[in-house]
Amino acid sequence: MATADRTRSFMKDVKRVIIKVGTAVVTRQDGRLALGRLGALCEQVKELNTLGYEVIMVTSGAVGVGRQRLKYRKLVNSSFADLQKPQMELDGKACAAVGQSGLMALYDMLFTQLDVSSSQLLVTDSDFENPNFRERLCETVESLLDLKVVPVFNENDAISTRKAPYEDSSGIFWDNDSLAGLLAIELKADLLVLLSDVDGLYSGPPSEPQSKLIHTYIKEKHHNEITFGDKSRVGRGGMTAKVKAAFVASNSGTPVVITSGFASQSIVRVLQGEKIGTLFHKDASSWEPSKDVSAREMAVSARECSRRLQNLSSDERKKILLDVADALEANEDLIRAENEADVVAAQDAGYEKSLVARLTLKPGKIPSLAKSIRTLANMEDPINQILKRTEVAEDLVLEKTSCPLGVLLIVFESRPDALVQIASLAIRSGNGLLLKGGKEAMRSNTILHKVITDALPDNIGKKLIGLVTSRDEIADLLKLDDVIDLVIPRGSNKLVSQIKASTKIPVLGHADGVCHVYVDKSADMDIAKRIVMDAKIDYPAACNAMETLLVHKDLIKSPGLDDILLSLKTEVAIYGGPIAHELLSIPKADSFHHEYSSLACTVEFVDDVQSAIDHIHLYGSGHTDCIITTDSKVAETFLRQVDSAAVFHNASTRFSDGARFGLGAEVGISTGRIHARGPVGVEGLLTTRWIMRGIGQVVNGDKDVAYTHKNLPLE
Repeated sequence: MATADRTRSFMKDVKRVIIKVGTAVVTRQDGRLALGRLGALCEQVKELNTLGYEVIMVTSGAVGVGRQRLKYRKLVNSSFADLQKPQMELDGKACAAVGQSGLMALYDMLFTQLDVSSSQLLVTDSDFENPNFRERLCETVESLLDLKVVPVFNENDAISTRKAPYEDSSGIFWDNDSLAGLLAIELKADLLVLLSDVDGLYSGPPSEPQSKLIHTYIKEKHHNEITFGDKSRVGRGGMTAKVKAAFVASNSGTPVVITSGFASQSIVRVLQGEKIGTLFHKDASSWEPSKDVSAREMAVSARECSRRLQNLSSDERKKILLDVADALEANEDLIRAENEADVVAAQDAGYEKSLVARLTLKPGKIPSLAKSIRTLANMEDPINQILKRTEVAEDLVLEKTSCPLGVLLIVFESRPDALVQIASLAIRSGNGLLLKGGKEAMRSNTILHKVITDALPDNIGKKLIGLVTSRDEIADLLKLDDVIDLVIPRGSNKLVSQIKASTKIPVLGHADGVCHVYVDKSADMDIAKRIVMDAKIDYPAACNAMETLLVHKDLIKSPGLDDILLSLKTEVAIYGGPIAHELLSIPKADSFHHEYSSLACTVEFVDDVQSAIDHIHLYGSGHTDCIITTDSKVAETFLRQVDSAAVFHNASTRFSDGARFGLGAEVGISTGRIHARGPVGVEGLLTTRWIMRGIGQVVNGDKDVAYTHKNLPLE
């Protein structure tokens, strides 16, 4: 619970939880039961039961299940002539009566497989008019919960007393959403979770790009802002009914979260305090944040500023970068002081050494960053370059030109120097920028952001580069696919993988840096020793550091290999693959996929260069791999066949870096296959724009156009 959002801190005290499963969650698009989702849901209930939670379920879906069954029976028993007649809508009460047994049989079977007992409780609106019924109901539920049995409630639509149960909203409750809200109050639940087919309550229809997910519902703020779309494709009231039920229950003291029943582990994540779905709470108005600028507003402002930046001349953009470099050097002492405070705090908090290493701005780092910015400033202007000119027809010329992507979102952990590199690349490429750094580098990021934005001229605006604070979660940013054009994650494997799985915005980056050095039998062993030691020891926390050393089997007993291993052992913990473990008597590596990011590596022997290539393809991450050999034929085989973003011959993997490649700086390393690959500099932050110049030509069915499609020289 330590990492829970402050608005969800009460989750640590939750014991009794009611889970309402909507029809859209229970059934597929074709109306049949969604067995996979139901199975995953029951597994979560099992997990909560094991953790000591008292779980009560309210489920919809009986009418839908019954309708499917009755349609099938009607089809089987109908003649061809009957099928030609207009088909009458099936009676909802009959559907409910037929479907209820099937729905509960499925729940019972799934729970039985998980060693969980469940029970069925069918209720109607009129039942709750009787005070004795309410009292007996509470007693029954208490007894079931004491026995670790999961009560499963459903409205008994088959004998509902309301004349129009799918439209009439009068009475004590009128659908399973309002039943769940009523039960939350009656049974004194600590939390009500309403599962839907969307992530939560949006400001408008979720399919519309301008709609925003509301994490905490505040009536005074959101009541008049929300536009509801169509009701559920299968249920009665959709989101409107859920909001009404949530509002009633939360006002009576039971917090409510509306979240997706499609997302993995959504209920468990809610109870862990994660900021997912929409929370309704009677104290929500007291959580209203101060007038911080939202992430969306920052992205829109960054785009506006970037358009002004693009309109400047190349020399004007160059001067901005030179001013930024000067400002960094002028404020070096202040930046170092703030960074040292971050490092001390990270060490006191017990962060891993590799993270602390990435966090630290070592002596000479600020001048080095300033130098790389000046190099970038003096490079050829990357935007508005004519890449291709074509004469489409006489006096009709088409140009393919370079232009900025738009607005970039960089999510990074630990490394404050990444902020400087990315900001300078954004300025040079004419892009707007949002930066979301880790809390461990808060002081460093804040001062660096201030120094850089203070150097921006007023005609561009400081909002070109926005630093997102902790009030805006990564999840919020990743939903802004209408105002953010590219996400670049810089951090742990877990961070990158989560981002790739959580956004519609294109993601550029790499999750792993499992880099290999292969020492071939023809290698110059003095060269091999220098490269291996540099690739592992120069900066072991870097993603381009060697993690696996592959050695040709003919070198097993060679003095040169002994020398390399002896030198490694003085500074590095060595683990072996199955062969090296036996031959060298070293600890066995847990996995060839492992990225140590520290003074440790894996050693393994292979039969030949093809075996090395196969090993790299099987276990590598497509980042950077190297061969050490004097055999040019073997080298070419390796260079052509290893399918990584960077492949080297007789050179350390540590050269895989934007500055060392002469890119000026880099936003990261990409192992993807679309857009940029390898170290990504300015060119990786550009796209293209087609510009056509004519003298009044029209298509008119191509009757009067004589296409030439002639390549023209660049001007």
